[in-house]
Amino acid sequence: MPISREEALRLLNAPERLDNLKMLIETEEKPAQGNDVNNHIHTTFSFSPYSPTAAVWFAREAGLCTCGLMDHDSIGGAHEFLKAAEIAGMAVTVGMECRVSFKSTPFGDRKINNPDQEGVAYMALHGVPHHRIDELNEYYAPYREKRNVRNKKMVHAINGLMKQYGVELDFERDVLPLSNAHLGGSVTERHLSSALAYKLLEKIGSGEKMVDFIKNTLRMPLSAKIEGYLLDETNPHAMYDLLGWIKAQLISKFYIPATDECPDVREILALSDYIGAISAYAYLGDVGDSVTGDKRAQKFEDDYLEELIPYLKKIGYRAMTYMPSRNTLAQLRRMRALASAYDLVQISGEDINSPRQSFVCEAQRRPEFANLLQGTWALIAHEWMSSDDQSQGFFSEQTMRKWPTLGERRIAYAEFGREIGSKFIK
Repeated sequence: MPISREEALRLLNAPERLDNLKMLIETEEKPAQGNDVNNHIHTTFSFSPYSPTAAVWFAREAGLCTCGLMDHDSIGGAHEFLKAAEIAGMAVTVGMECRVSFKSTPFGDRKINNPDQEGVAYMALHGVPHHRIDELNEYYAPYREKRNVRNKKMVHAINGLMKQYGVELDFERDVLPLSNAHLGGSVTERHLSSALAYKLLEKIGSGEKMVDFIKNTLRMPLSAKIEGYLLDETNPHAMYDLLGWIKAQLISKFYIPATDECPDVREILALSDYIGAISAYAYLGDVGDSVTGDKRAQKFEDDYLEELIPYLKKIGYRAMTYMPSRNTLAQLRRMRALASAYDLVQISGEDINSPRQSFVCEAQRRPEFANLLQGTWALIAHEWMSSDDQSQGFFSEQTMRKWPTLGERRIAYAEFGREIGSKFIK
């Protein structure tokens, strides 16, 4: 009998998870693999139900042919992710997501792609060469420390809001144990929201009690979708659904703007080039009905996209990363046309951080997104080849002389990537 998802997750989040992965690989039938890819999977080194090992297993179980690690302010899970991928017989990529300041740019007072504050943007460093992993994580250690200073202030703000209802958090007791901070992971707003969700469920209760508390005590909006989830007393994902509501609706009441934990965008672009990663702007686009329920309807960069994308190219961004299921086809076609016009690599990925999310992005299966599969194999080639020799990277002078156009390079590197991937298959 196949192992249940819950049992697999327990085994693959346990301390001996790599050994457990070997056991599962040997005893469980391998699912059919197609052309699905996901280059943006979060793990317990930022916030996720999945350890790096579990992330690889569930990507494999979903039939993905490759997958990518992408944690916030940390790449501390990369070595485990790579070991798990070797066991599972998958070629993978590793990277890091971070927030950068745009205060010194023309967009310093605009809402860019960060739901919580203006002048701060999310960006990704894809395809980090393996010999640079520890260097990158150490570089970000001071920024993680600065973030924790702000995290503690936000816990204090949460208590100011919730203490009257018998709900009180302690950063060391309630938040830190939910993270892998002791292993070089980060502590994010999701950890704070998760700790608050657990405490609310403990003190207020689930089902109708929680819905009544939100709507009639806090007098805050609750979408019909999330209300339905919360009313289900048997819901195994109640904490994650409540966390999503906190992120979408409540966080603005305790959020403290990030400042010195967000380095200037040019600093991180220079760092990305130095370590041989591929810097990518994470397109969000105006949000209507949030797919994951953790973003309220808001406007972001769509109003000035024709101004933003050439500026990103000018200051040194190499790529655009986006999630086809998060946007309308009109949004995607407009953004993709601009990315192509300015020779920006296109990288796909669905930011997995909840058990409700599918590892497969069905929207990406549309024929017009075929370039994203090709781009993923090119990304794999970049990472693995530059791990051996950084001059073999996708944007090295040597590579760009040999294949001057982006299209030529993508085709060549995609072929290299498929050759690399074939060596992992078991």
